Amino acid sequence: MKRSSYSRYLVPGVAVLALTLSACGAGNEDDGNAPDVEGAEELSGTLNGAGASTQEAVMGVWRGNFQNAASDVTVNYDPAGSGAGREQFIAGGVQFAGSDAYLDEEELTAATERCNGTTPIEIPSYVAPIAVAYNLPGVEDLQLSGETVAQIFNNQITNWNDPAIAADNPDATLPDLTINPVFRGDASGTTENFTTYLDATTSWPHGPVEDWPATGEAATGTSGVIEVVTGTEGSIGYADGSQVEEAGLSAAAIGVGEEFVAPTPEAAGQILTASTPVPGRDAEVDLAVDIDYTTQESGTYPIVLASYLIACQSYEDSNEAELVKGFLEYILSPEGQESGTQDAGAAPLPDELREKAAAAVEKIS
Repeated sequence: MKRSSYSRYLVPGVAVLALTLSACGAGNEDDGNAPDVEGAEELSGTLNGAGASTQEAVMGVWRGNFQNAASDVTVNYDPAGSGAGREQFIAGGVQFAGSDAYLDEEELTAATERCNGTTPIEIPSYVAPIAVAYNLPGVEDLQLSGETVAQIFNNQITNWNDPAIAADNPDATLPDLTINPVFRGDASGTTENFTTYLDATTSWPHGPVEDWPATGEAATGTSGVIEVVTGTEGSIGYADGSQVEEAGLSAAAIGVGEEFVAPTPEAAGQILTASTPVPGRDAEVDLAVDIDYTTQESGTYPIVLASYLIACQSYEDSNEAELVKGFLEYILSPEGQESGTQDAGAAPLPDELREKAAAAVEKIS
């Protein structure tokens, strides 16, 4: 898969500041609920990661729990965006990356070189719904077909009382209010997954892209989209479902077959059973999948992202390798997956996929 070109620049000083602030907010004090992580007491040092802002909430949970078990370890995560995370990982600036899109062929070649000639490990960490969040007073249970969503974000539907929205919501009283579509202004895996869904299922003309192609109001990061939608009546945006829920925003149910499905972790997780591995990859360590956005399965939410963790099989520094391995092993453990679901709203990986991912992580040295 070759993605469109995009800007992936991050001022080094900003990255360092973000990592430092991240560490300050996640002290290693034992809260009495430290997970049982094998060998945690033998680990020490600092582990740096960067990437998808959608992973910020769940990464905070995983970092805090892991640091409680490994009290001599500090894990930092800079939610600079998927593109920036992959860029920093390939450049050697961080030991692991979080990304809402898997490595394209050009990136895979560069990452292999960064990883001492070994194929990088690319494993799903969780599946998350991309919620279509809205701020529309008096409308609590909005329903939208995929085609209606596409036309809203392509500026073809511009008012909330448009007949197409009314057709999706026959029992709602829709206001005469201008729609304010809010999009990610930074290169984003969330944008790519959202537009991939639109491209696969609707008349969306722009294709799957990381850089937003239409007009509207730009916002930086997941938190920026949520802030704009929250603060401006008539707004609609797309963002990580758990963070939309945490912010108290309403999210639309999306049309699938003859029903409308809400963006719950459980409904998002069901789509993995309909997805296939990316062809031509090393199946032992690269578990990237192509999501079937066109699914018509009842109860399945169709706008999702499979969020990846990217690491090396081989590190030049053995302590770095042990830190990455220990942290990823915890994330993939039943306890790590459960904490991601309970505390951050992330859908857990199916057991078979989780076991494959754990086998890949075991290869880190």
